[in-house]
Amino acid sequence: MSSKQDSTKKTLTVALVLCLVCSVMVSVAAVGLKPMQDANKALDRNKNVLSAAGLLQPGQGRADIQRLFDQFELRLVNLPEGRFATDDELREAGIDPRNYNDRAASRNPALSRSLRGDDPAGIQRQARFVTVYLRQNDSGQTDLLVLPINGAGLWGAMYGFLVLEGDLRTVRGLSFYEHKETPGLGAKVENEDWRAQWPGQSAFNEDGSVAVTVVKSKASAPGEIDGLSGATLTTKGVDNMVRFWLGEQGYGPFIAHLQAGKG
Repeated sequence: MSSKQDSTKKTLTVALVLCLVCSVMVSVAAVGLKPMQDANKALDRNKNVLSAAGLLQPGQGRADIQRLFDQFELRLVNLPEGRFATDDELREAGIDPRNYNDRAASRNPALSRSLRGDDPAGIQRQARFVTVYLRQNDSGQTDLLVLPINGAGLWGAMYGFLVLEGDLRTVRGLSFYEHKETPGLGAKVENEDWRAQWPGQSAFNEDGSVAVTVVKSKASAPGEIDGLSGATLTTKGVDNMVRFWLGEQGYGPFIAHLQAGKG
């Protein structure tokens, strides 16, 4: 009997030691790999920003991508007030712009607002502060403005970037970097031919209302983008998303302030 108890104790002891050793190894590996993981996340973000802006070329390496991305300035926008966030209010909110995560902030009740009952993009909650990317020309004027957008597709959330030219009216490009849409149907949002319809479109009408729209079938008028064949719900999702973020609930007031020189 004693022998059996000793054997059981030894087995449990060995199992416990193995669990402890494995957990330590996993923790060490996670800590050691974190800088690499963070660098890869940053590289992926940089590539997506450049792709949306039409600046990413095939075969460009990490150094080229970083050089192009370094031309952009990262700023946080106070969405409810339609202006750049101040250092004081960011400190008050406990935000460090260097490691701010828009997506995490949208899930934090202290840093976001509920869109219950008024949510055409299907995002549920909207972060109070959102990161945008600006590129300035040699004269110090903004010539590209990259706006993160997100919304509901058919099977889940879609995340992308909408880019405006320096006039803050003309679309430079649109790119989605994360989605769950059906391959061959809704996933055509990644198709180069479909994306090629966006550059040059007017984002706003003269009265400031949103001009660009994704129609259910073929575009037949200025400002219209072809719908995605066989993907009606994805088409509707993209249209709702773009119009939401360019509208009054999104970047509309901020863009209007920039156009008026008020920032």
